[in-house]
Amino acid sequence: MPASPSTARAINDRLALRLLQREGPLTAGQLKQLTGLSRPSVADLVERLTASGLIEVVGEAGEQRRGPNAKLYGIVADRARLAALDVRTEGVTVLVSDLVGRVLAEASVPIGGDTGTGTAVEQAVSLVERAAKEAEALGAPPREGFPAWGRLHTLAIGAPGLIDPASGELRDSSGLPEWHRRLVAALQERFPDAHALVENETNLAALAEQREGAARDRDTFVLLWLGHGTGAAVVLDGALRRGASGGTGEIGFLPVPGTDGLPSATDCEGGFHSLAGSAAIAALAGEYGLTAHARSDEPVAAALVRAAVARVAADAPETGAAARFLDALADRLALGAASVVAVLDPGCVVLGGEVGQAGGEVLARRVARRLRRMAPLPTEVRPGTLGGGAVLRGALLTARDAAQEELFGTAHGTAGAS
Repeated sequence: MPASPSTARAINDRLALRLLQREGPLTAGQLKQLTGLSRPSVADLVERLTASGLIEVVGEAGEQRRGPNAKLYGIVADRARLAALDVRTEGVTVLVSDLVGRVLAEASVPIGGDTGTGTAVEQAVSLVERAAKEAEALGAPPREGFPAWGRLHTLAIGAPGLIDPASGELRDSSGLPEWHRRLVAALQERFPDAHALVENETNLAALAEQREGAARDRDTFVLLWLGHGTGAAVVLDGALRRGASGGTGEIGFLPVPGTDGLPSATDCEGGFHSLAGSAAIAALAGEYGLTAHARSDEPVAAALVRAAVARVAADAPETGAAARFLDALADRLALGAASVVAVLDPGCVVLGGEVGQAGGEVLARRVARRLRRMAPLPTEVRPGTLGGGAVLRGALLTARDAAQEELFGTAHGTAGAS
């Protein structure tokens, strides 16, 4: 059956908004060309979306033609605020953006292991509050008729651990601080009008690498997270796979040769984590006499790998030891990667996190060579391009998608009723 006029308007509005989201500001003529709609239909949808507070004139196109320049329409960035959080065991980083993802404020706070749960939660919530106020000062004033204008609309939180697929909540996991689980409820209480979304940090990193990083041309790949700890994210046919209990990618628990003992249900020591976590990589580097000073925002393993790669590239006197260290590290990483490849055949493994980015092509090529010997399935190995920042970027993308989906849908309902 043909769509009703209200349904057709909603479809056209959604199409136009998606084009403006993807392409940036467009003229009515460009919208006509990209949507295939008639000039009157485009004029109608521009009027509807402007009245709904979702698009506005943001400039003029410098077209070479007679008459006045064409108006450029864009999504109203100040319509809502978004917050993205990267929650680690040692602290929290937050950024606040507008509706199109332009970062307005960013801040972080360290949280020591001896900090009490209540104090840790309050430090993290206060950080978000301060960043939101800083962003509010940079935004446009509220518009009449839109009571929620500029408020914090969506919070997306990336955290280590398992996310319950039924409730969407962070599950109680051994080894992780209690304040992680309490933080979500505290944020929801402090920002009652905002929607809080929680996702595993490695899954968010994979989303960011897929949308803006090393896997932009792949709809099937595995991200191997290499930071303070280890993890994996699985993307198959364009969709992130979380598993029956939300635990897809807990590769730190993978039993592998070369460790002392086996992991348990509550402790990943003895698993792949014991070979590829930051502390294990640092110990391996020590065997080859390598040292490096890490930045305050990165695991020491990343500094050691980056230093080794630089020595190999410069053909420095220490090249022999640095190259042997990278070879030994590639041996370890290939064990985890080969297990994933043998089961999933993803065709591509991205070495993500701070360590994967530090290793670059030098480390990725070494892992790829070993994979070719260990697995019969052709697999490309790529270094991640976003490093540790991939988690925060993935959280921002998640918040932006969720907020736009709801606000765009609200506009459709209004337009359809007119």
